[in-house]
Amino acid sequence: MALLPVSEAKSRLLDKADPIAGSETVPLGEASGRVLAADVIAQLTQPPFDASAMDGYALRAEDASAIDSELMVIGSAAAGHAFEGVVGKGETVRIFTGAPLPEGADSVLIQEDAERLDGNRIRTTFAVVKGRHVRPRGQDFFEGETVLHPGTLLDFSHLTVAAAANHPELSVYRRPRVAILATGDELVLPGDTPGPAQIIASNTFGVSALVRDNGGEVLDFGIVRDRQEDIAAAIEKARAAQADVLVTLGGASVGDHDLVQATLKNAGMQLDFWRIAMRPGKPLMVGTLEGMQVLGLPGNPVASLVTGMLFLEPLLRKLARLPERHREVEGITAKALAANDQRQDYLRAKISKDHAGNLVAEAFQKQDSSMMKIFAQSGGLIIRPPHAPELPAGSPCPVLLIRP
Repeated sequence: MALLPVSEAKSRLLDKADPIAGSETVPLGEASGRVLAADVIAQLTQPPFDASAMDGYALRAEDASAIDSELMVIGSAAAGHAFEGVVGKGETVRIFTGAPLPEGADSVLIQEDAERLDGNRIRTTFAVVKGRHVRPRGQDFFEGETVLHPGTLLDFSHLTVAAAANHPELSVYRRPRVAILATGDELVLPGDTPGPAQIIASNTFGVSALVRDNGGEVLDFGIVRDRQEDIAAAIEKARAAQADVLVTLGGASVGDHDLVQATLKNAGMQLDFWRIAMRPGKPLMVGTLEGMQVLGLPGNPVASLVTGMLFLEPLLRKLARLPERHREVEGITAKALAANDQRQDYLRAKISKDHAGNLVAEAFQKQDSSMMKIFAQSGGLIIRPPHAPELPAGSPCPVLLIRP
């Protein structure tokens, strides 16, 4: 099978992915970052009454249309405590922000524009305009009004209006369930003591963070040994858990110890493609297994993270109905870059800005895909298309931001 261009591989992966239709109800306090699945209809009117927008005096505008008008203070109203009487001619009620406007009043004189006199009286120092500093009933929304629509990515502002509309819970689309299994006899978990030929399994933690950051729910199946029966059992666990995506880490090639692809095929996986014209990340595998998307990421940690950004992230965001994340930007290379071969390169680079505000990418000298520390120190990846000619320093170049 020939190496597949990155753009074609991504298109083929996403073309077969449909947004998840299932929904669930979650408490309002847990809905941030979720995607709304149903209309949010106001259960009440907001504000439920004409309310004062300022601290001051509720009155009839006709009684204070001129400066130096004198009025009698007949009571007070505060938020949660309404004045029960009626404001008549020449009368006013001391009122505080959020309090219901008393019957008979139509305006509020702010307290800075009132002079207190003896005998519970005030004198106006500002001419009142009718309706001033009053929030009319329903100014925000009315009962029965749709205040939020399906597909809304819920943030702090949406949760506030949902709460004001008296919704303690919201219907949101279900998160994509992502089963992750790392394969290899050489792997042990962080904190364990590796044997003479073993290494620490690190991929799972980076890929899991990427899944959660893109709206997914992680089902961590741990480390699976290089035995077909063990891999087959993990695949069945993913099926039983009704995973939307199965991500395997390592073992997807066709060497004597690479058993994942063969075991998945035996389980019924329809292989779409594997082996991408990119570096790092060539041994990427994509297929489907009874409606479950299968994504076999390389075992090399840096390769798994690069392919995770390029393929797993957009897949999850489509499944989760999240907006596409745009990582690719235009930059300038700080150093000359050699001509490229038939694979698309992703060079780890330091990112800075020059005096003109241009993004400058300086590729690290060493680019071995096993070097995780350099990936963590990188701000982006310089993209070198296949067969790209030598690029002088200061030339424009596309950059994939690691932290957009």
